[in-house]
Amino acid sequence: MTDVARLAGVSHQTVSRVLNDHPNVKEQTRNRVRAAIAELNYRPNRAARALVTGRSQLIGVVARNSTLYGPASMLTEFEQAAADAGFAVSVGSVRELDRSTISAVVDRHLDQRVAGLVVIANVASAAEALAEIPSDVPVVFIDGDPAGGRPVVTVDQVAGARAATRHLLDAGHETVWHVSGPTDWFDSAGRIQGWRQTLEEAGAEVPPLLSADWSAAEGYRAGQMLARMPEVTAIFTANDHLALGILRALWERGRRVPHDVSLVGFDDVPEAAFFIPPLTTVRQAFGDVARAALSLLLGQMRDEPGTADHIVVPPQLVVRESVGRPLSSAG
Repeated sequence: MTDVARLAGVSHQTVSRVLNDHPNVKEQTRNRVRAAIAELNYRPNRAARALVTGRSQLIGVVARNSTLYGPASMLTEFEQAAADAGFAVSVGSVRELDRSTISAVVDRHLDQRVAGLVVIANVASAAEALAEIPSDVPVVFIDGDPAGGRPVVTVDQVAGARAATRHLLDAGHETVWHVSGPTDWFDSAGRIQGWRQTLEEAGAEVPPLLSADWSAAEGYRAGQMLARMPEVTAIFTANDHLALGILRALWERGRRVPHDVSLVGFDDVPEAAFFIPPLTTVRQAFGDVARAALSLLLGQMRDEPGTADHIVVPPQLVVRESVGRPLSSAG
């Protein structure tokens, strides 16, 4: 670092500020330091920096040990976003987001002197444990509780569910049935809210909610009941795997999608375009969420004023062939 400072004609402290991306450095000076770094092929000693700052170029992530598409995709996207910004990621996977488990993995991260924490906290039961994270630790929650008092980045689940339900109503269906995910998940609760709000605003009947988990097997069980009900012409599911199970149950009962029943999922898993028929669904921008969470975390680490507390990322309705007009209005 001394050689960089000498070549750039600046102080040792200025080089350190540039390396840590401190905002209080003139752009001309910053460019001169970066040029010296490139010329000397300088690589910062991260161990030494950790000893000085008390923190490393390491971000701790607390995530549920899950192969579900949403949480797994979110974790992958965050790891990539952190790597692009020059940070390594230490993932603490937990089976349950309860107090003792979360506390243990948070303590392990803090012992590693992580620069900050990102918690993929998608269930309400995690709130008590997460409230105990020390206030001086930079932390961002993904899919957490907006009312929890710490920075949160979420996909607008309500808007996604509204778009899905509205699309089915606009196709001519009198109402829309919903098969939800676990009701203690924030994602699931938001999708239920958006579905119900849209039906109520349209003056449509709100059918009984069918609660499930996130699996195709649960979708199949719900679908077996729905397939026996001729009044069911439109179904919105909380994820694409539930929709897959429902497709199977409808097919077994001779009810065709979209001729007899229209179906919309949520997530846009890579296989959704290859279902029979291809599934209309709601795509979550996991990459945008990951980058927004990293930006919030870096803002805290740099003590930047005006850092947002809650960022909501809009989803996108992906229209495919699984939605049609009901037979009674198809002409």
